[in-house]
Amino acid sequence: MKKIKISIHACFLGTLLFLGACSSEELSSEADANVMTFEIVHPAESRVTTTKFENADKIGVFVTGSTEPLQVSGNYVNNALLTYNGTAWKSATPVYYNNGTYHVYAYYPYTTTISSVDDYPFEVSLDQTTAKNGSTLGGYEASDFLWATKKGVTASASPVALQFAHRMSKVVVRLVKGDDYDGEIPTDATVYIHNTVTSSTIALEAGVATVNPYGKKNTLKARNEGNLRYSAIVVPQRLNNRLPLIEVVMKGVSYMMESTFVFKTGMQHTVSLVISKNPEQVKIEIGGEIENWN
Repeated sequence: MKKIKISIHACFLGTLLFLGACSSEELSSEADANVMTFEIVHPAESRVTTTKFENADKIGVFVTGSTEPLQVSGNYVNNALLTYNGTAWKSATPVYYNNGTYHVYAYYPYTTTISSVDDYPFEVSLDQTTAKNGSTLGGYEASDFLWATKKGVTASASPVALQFAHRMSKVVVRLVKGDDYDGEIPTDATVYIHNTVTSSTIALEAGVATVNPYGKKNTLKARNEGNLRYSAIVVPQRLNNRLPLIEVVMKGVSYMMESTFVFKTGMQHTVSLVISKNPEQVKIEIGGEIENWN
């Protein structure tokens, strides 16, 4: 009994004379019991190739006391960087529990500077066909703002479960061959989404995205997902006036769809365009809304 008591005491003191007697397993288990770990769950089908986060993806994490509002600074944890190594999420600086109750907020993609937690500016990419290049996200991935929260967290050996959700909206354009269309529809069409505001602000505590009321309307270039399907991420917004919305360009011919539309947060909107011989006679079918973009 005396040896055990002395050994533990020496570990806590960190005395060099006795440190060698404390195994690395003893030291790590003592520390790990107080480290906040995370179980990150990706929303369904955010990417074509996988439904999971990818190696080297980064998220930001804030932790507040349960009775305290989220702030830019002065929280228990301020915008901590977590990086996915293909197996687990690692923090450059461990987050340690204290004797309290916490609220956890997380977002993706990570940015080093958060100027406001009430009106965090976020803009979708105009060209969502660009590919990931090293640590630089592709246009589609960079536009896919994800958010998660967990309330009432207390010290535990179990990880904090964070279920992420899409805070933008998604439109899928499906090309369908009409009865009078000659040949097959090209698989390399270019699809544009016109007249949508691409800037927004996000309340990080509530996870609410709001379209910028003074934002400029732009044109998005949709990503080719194969099988005559094209997708783009759009800021949630309502288009009350009938305007050119979707344009399909193939073989030098432009097919245009005009419409009013409501892009809802976390919803996938599928639009089927029946392509005929005459570009002036495009039939339109708007599909259902699918939560979590399944």
